[in-house]
Amino acid sequence: MKCVYKEVSSLDKKCYDSYHLSEDLLMEHAALGLKNALPKNAKSILIVAGPGNNGADGIALSRMIVGDVKVSLYLPYGAKSEMAKLQLKRAERVGVDIIDTLHVADVTVDALFGSGLSKPLDEKAIEIIQELNNSTGYKIACDMPTGIDMEGKIKEVAFSADITITMGALKEALCSDDAKDFTGKIKCVDLGVSHKLYEEDCKTYLLEKKDMKLPHRKFKNCHKGNFGHLSVVAGKKQGAGVITAKAAYAFGAGLVTVIENEPYTVPYELMSSTTLPHNNTAVCIGMGLGNQFDDDCLSKFLLRHDLPILIDADLFYRDILVEVLDKKNNLVFTPHPKEFASLLKMTNLAEVSVQEIQENRFKYIRLFNKKYPKVVLVLKGANTLIAYEGKVYIQRFGSNVLSKGGSGDVLGGLIGALLAQNYEPLEAAITGTLAHAFSAKSFKKNSYALTPEELIEGVKCL
Repeated sequence: MKCVYKEVSSLDKKCYDSYHLSEDLLMEHAALGLKNALPKNAKSILIVAGPGNNGADGIALSRMIVGDVKVSLYLPYGAKSEMAKLQLKRAERVGVDIIDTLHVADVTVDALFGSGLSKPLDEKAIEIIQELNNSTGYKIACDMPTGIDMEGKIKEVAFSADITITMGALKEALCSDDAKDFTGKIKCVDLGVSHKLYEEDCKTYLLEKKDMKLPHRKFKNCHKGNFGHLSVVAGKKQGAGVITAKAAYAFGAGLVTVIENEPYTVPYELMSSTTLPHNNTAVCIGMGLGNQFDDDCLSKFLLRHDLPILIDADLFYRDILVEVLDKKNNLVFTPHPKEFASLLKMTNLAEVSVQEIQENRFKYIRLFNKKYPKVVLVLKGANTLIAYEGKVYIQRFGSNVLSKGGSGDVLGGLIGALLAQNYEPLEAAITGTLAHAFSAKSFKKNSYALTPEELIEGVKCL
């Protein structure tokens, strides 16, 4: 996993103060990072540079590549920062072509406004970004696509990049749900020292594929009881519980039982019961629950044992959840934004709309985590956020193929299976969400066609 920061100006300052690196030297490395991202076969490069230091990075790039490729530099606001003025003098001396109007090129580099954007774009900037977005060719954003502010919000429009070259360290704003359609691939480049020297302790992390610890079986002398027994409490919509149970069975749980008021027919590999089995090792509850159980009955599944529990869906609207939060450990919550809004209201933390949550996902997941640090909260979305003990983990591998009913039930089963196999709750949430995402990424059919069964099949092939 990689560190993510709200801002990096303090890290830049450390380079100046502790390592005696100049602002100029950091900028040269930033421009070199942009240069290395240019496609090898590009014959023409258009650089749109702003008046500040983000623009200065782009101006420095123009000087580095002039003579090797046709490069045009567009400065709609001139050069205003000291570094921008200096870089412009250098670019002019080596003969960079400075243009007055936009034109189409093989590659467009957006260096208008980076991570320091703190006010709405003016009409000129909006028109420029719209024209760039409508143009053909490969698109590169310098540090952050113009139009994404420091909170990861997009108020008017944003540059739609194929790749974002971000400087020094990863920024939290790049990991917002709103930003996901505009950043493209994100690559972080160093600024003259290794990332280990540049970065400091952090509390927010971007997950990588290598953080996924699949439940591969190491020993040959084993039996089904070695791999846990998960109970899935099924409710009014029984299909949701069965999907969860099937996902758990495919992800290594040795035994899976579906719990209902009355036993009913389940797939042959699963079991059914009206009570928790004596050898149970974890519980999943909430998916498709409806009003099937009253609070007294729910307490049997939630409060009268010490098993790890994954809680999802309908249970986020039941008041008994507050008692569970006060009395239980080993909890994993997997709400989508609407369910999270109910959870925040229920716990007297905030009464906000789904839109407010979506615009401030980091804010509200941290608000909940501050009050309940021992609960692993998995907030589903375009980028899934996981919070535990003051830290936030970002899983950005999810794709739009998952926007189907049943996808969340599969995720619950994956995490529940790992809980049953004695994974720690945080470890189960990280591996479960990654497995869920990479299964979806491997889906080769149309983006609208994924079914829960195919998602489960994909998990089997990781």
